[in-house]
Amino acid sequence: TVHRPWGTYTVLLEEPQACYKLKRIVVKPKHKLSSQKHFHRNEHWIVVRGTAKIKNGNNTFLLRENESTYIPMGQIHRLENPGKIELVIIEAQVGSYLGEDDIVRLEDDFNRT
Repeated sequence: TVHRPWGTYTVLLEEPQACYKLKRIVVKPKHKLSSQKHFHRNEHWIVVRGTAKIKNGNNTFLLRENESTYIPMGQIHRLENPGKIELVIIEAQVGSYLGEDDIVRLEDDFNRT
């Protein structure tokens, strides 16, 4: 489990040769991840607990438990927990490169680059 200012993520499964990785992401109430994009992977987010506020390209919307969204490679996106309980999502990454350094941060509440 990796700790971040907004919460934690845990890699559940990684198959580099098969080009996919599964993560459990926990976002603290009233926190959000950076606005970002990736050049080498697509992401699928499934909400398993709480409510997520999603920015996916030009669209902003809420997802609740058992709802999901797809983020295509290169799309600007952001995940936020507007609620009072922890937000838990399962993230499936699919692509040719799944390293944590494939993140281009465009806006970040914690001044990370």
